[in-house]
Amino acid sequence: MTKNNNYIAAENRYQKMNYRRTGNSGLLLPELSLGLWHNFGDNDNFKNARNLLKCAFDNGITHFDLANNYGPSPGAAEENFGKILKKDFKNYRDELIISSKAGYGMWPGPYGDNGSKKYLISSLDQSLRRMGLEYVDIFYHHRPDHETPLEETMSALDLMVKQGKTLYVGISNYHPKEAEKAFKILKNLGTPCLIHQPKYNLFDRWIEDGLLNTLKKSGVGTICFSPLAQGMLTDKYINGLPKDSRAVKESPFLNTDTVFEMLPKIKELNEIAKNRNQSLAQMAISWILKDDRITSVLIGASKTEQILDSVKATENTHFSEEELMNINTVLL
Repeated sequence: MTKNNNYIAAENRYQKMNYRRTGNSGLLLPELSLGLWHNFGDNDNFKNARNLLKCAFDNGITHFDLANNYGPSPGAAEENFGKILKKDFKNYRDELIISSKAGYGMWPGPYGDNGSKKYLISSLDQSLRRMGLEYVDIFYHHRPDHETPLEETMSALDLMVKQGKTLYVGISNYHPKEAEKAFKILKNLGTPCLIHQPKYNLFDRWIEDGLLNTLKKSGVGTICFSPLAQGMLTDKYINGLPKDSRAVKESPFLNTDTVFEMLPKIKELNEIAKNRNQSLAQMAISWILKDDRITSVLIGASKTEQILDSVKATENTHFSEEELMNINTVLL
């Protein structure tokens, strides 16, 4: 809500969301976190971006997830988030978990990509300037870099914590063996890894093959991105291909061939969701949250209605054995 053009958060916001402990740490994260990968760049509506963040926080979503290259253009999402933070959330900074990442190409030359200490430290400094922050709550190495010694990359994360530029550190897109090695290095440095951010959804279950158990054993939290498989796990494509959809626009992450191939499964999953009194999108999120090894699900949104729809998914994360069997049968 707003009062005299000043945003005042909903008083009952913490009653609308469940929170889970992040691994063995003291940090609780909301079951849903809001990602700013899309809809916060130069080409997006700034007023809508403000409304998305307010809607999320009003519903107990305290975690906003960014990266140095989110836009377009790269850095724009952090810049716009910084403006919104200053306008609307200045008084709520201590109630927010703000994360950023580096690991993909950000600026020209040999020091603007991958996992060197030079790149990671410089990138975090730039991110803090763009957002107008003294520190972020979580900083991730965005992807493995097999050309840089893992000890160097992890020591950069450790240094950030000791410099007071981030409270916690995490990794993203690491497979089990390299993740386990990273955890050991960080633990020996005195900065345990807080969280891992992998891709996970009904259509992409790779983390079930060892990673989830590794995270549980290591006391590391899990926050999953792409829970709706770029929109395939919604009712968007059931009756055709909308002209403004990512598949029609031939996104690097989704195309029409993939949608047509998956459409029979999408329709069957949609029927299972209906029998649960959920939308397909809600069931897809609930299905991830059924696992207590998952800390949070990272959602994206272009409309406030999508956030509200996702929040409803947290109300029913129980699946019967029959429902799980039916889902697995569809996915075979």
